[in-house]
Amino acid sequence: MGESLDRLNQNLAKIENLSKRLVAALSARKPGDAGLEGPGQDLFLKTGMALWQEALTNPARLMERQVEYWGQALTHYAEVQKELAKGHLALEGEPAAGPEDKRFANPLWRTHPYFNFVKNQYLISAEAMKKAVEDLEGLTPRDRKRVEFFAGQIIEMFSPTNYFATNPDALEKAVETEGESLVKGLENLVRDLEARHGELLPVLADPNAFTVGENLATAQGAVVYRNAMMELIQYTPTTEQVHKTPLVIFPPWINKFYILDLKPQNSLIRWVVDQGYTLFVVSWKNPDETYADTGFETYIEEGYLKAIDVACEITGEKQINAVGYCVAGTTLALTLALKAKRGQARVKSATFFTTLTDFTDQGEFTPFLDDSFVDAIERQVDAEGYLDSHYMSKTFSYLRPKDLVYGPAIRSYMMGEPPPAFDLLYWNGDSTNLPGKMTVQYLRGLCQANGFAADGFDLMGERLHVSDVTLPICAIACETDHIAAWKDSFRGVVQMGSKDKTFILSESGHIAGIVNPPSKKKYGHWRGPEAIGTPDAWKAASTYHEGSWWPFWDEWLSQRSGKMVPARQPGSESHPVLAAAPGTYVRETVKG
Repeated sequence: MGESLDRLNQNLAKIENLSKRLVAALSARKPGDAGLEGPGQDLFLKTGMALWQEALTNPARLMERQVEYWGQALTHYAEVQKELAKGHLALEGEPAAGPEDKRFANPLWRTHPYFNFVKNQYLISAEAMKKAVEDLEGLTPRDRKRVEFFAGQIIEMFSPTNYFATNPDALEKAVETEGESLVKGLENLVRDLEARHGELLPVLADPNAFTVGENLATAQGAVVYRNAMMELIQYTPTTEQVHKTPLVIFPPWINKFYILDLKPQNSLIRWVVDQGYTLFVVSWKNPDETYADTGFETYIEEGYLKAIDVACEITGEKQINAVGYCVAGTTLALTLALKAKRGQARVKSATFFTTLTDFTDQGEFTPFLDDSFVDAIERQVDAEGYLDSHYMSKTFSYLRPKDLVYGPAIRSYMMGEPPPAFDLLYWNGDSTNLPGKMTVQYLRGLCQANGFAADGFDLMGERLHVSDVTLPICAIACETDHIAAWKDSFRGVVQMGSKDKTFILSESGHIAGIVNPPSKKKYGHWRGPEAIGTPDAWKAASTYHEGSWWPFWDEWLSQRSGKMVPARQPGSESHPVLAAAPGTYVRETVKG
């Protein structure tokens, strides 16, 4: 009894202190632009008009939907009452989504009358809302995607698992721990609010579990060049001989390059070096307000072109092979188009990881590429000079709210569990800012106007088009990628002017489909004919292969990498070693 009382008093003292910190953290939140917090007023107006038009032109269908919904809800209520009268705690039948939804894995969702009723009423309501949106007429395809997205956000937000009183897992944990889980949950909540200056977005991985350069990004190498945009890392060879043509990888500057060098067994960087390549990797500078005027021009001039020149100078070669990942792949394509316009040929072949060059179909990003949202982004970068990493993290998280927002929030704030020590999620949280000018160029000129695949994208005195890319290319897309949908990636490759176009479709998503080492024997891939025609026709003519695509890519790349020569150590007389890998830029924290 005495121990319980002491524990209670300690917890009360913690709660009092945490409550003060909570208020202080919330008060530190800066008021944000309304355009970044939700749909624009135009969408409410268009949706309201569509509903009003339907009520006028087809009142019978509107009434039918309402009757169907209330009929299901009331029928379920009556069935619950009937079963309870018999002494049964749950219905025999369940909506199809119930057993398959991991949110409702706790047996109490089936066996306890209260939770069973709450769950099924939620599922009935969610289905009714989805049908109501699907039946809306008078909306453009773009506006329909926006309505569907925000309706989905509402459905996810109101899941009963998101609230303590209707979450049996959280209630059980609170009872088992005598309330300790709630105190720890409050500690986690305050920690996240303080870390994000009043903005709430759950921390996905234990921030103390990893240190870049110690248990992440540990491949041996050295920084051999540094400027205001990037550090260029050359990796130490692990073979006595290497291919004559060096390889330069350009990772995206949204997040950091070490996604390609997490654990040693998952490291694409280590694997590439082990196959006998002289490898250079760019580590981008994390920009602040002083980079407000930095655009694609600067990334190309001081990033891509400079990295290519330095790699050639160090190795004594006239050409390199290049790899671009995501937005860095898009920019690599712009760079190649520019070099083609200028008659330069320092790149022998290019590989694109999950790269978009044709933005005709904006997929799941449609709600974030509407004028109301992009206008708000532009106001934000005009005011601050850069787009804070928080906005990108928030955008990507709400594309998968169940897994990246509500699930982690439940575990952290309701269950009081610490975030997991998961390297991939740690990297995901180690995000970077975007320069103001580049952000607007990308959103307006590429995403909205689709300039690169349409009439051309004006850059550095040239009008660039995706068809200007004419060298041999290998493109890898991922089947379930929600950031760069594989069919959209394929359409861009088809429009490139190259005669040698290899396309590979990997299983899984944007990260796991690329970081897929052969040793894991996990995700397979499709290989087929040259990238022409439609995506569906290409896939139908392709052959599925078990395991990683990495070995096949090595075969493709080695054929374009020249003979074997003695291995090269990092640096040269003109480019001495400046620091050990992974360098200094990757360790810099974001400004916030």
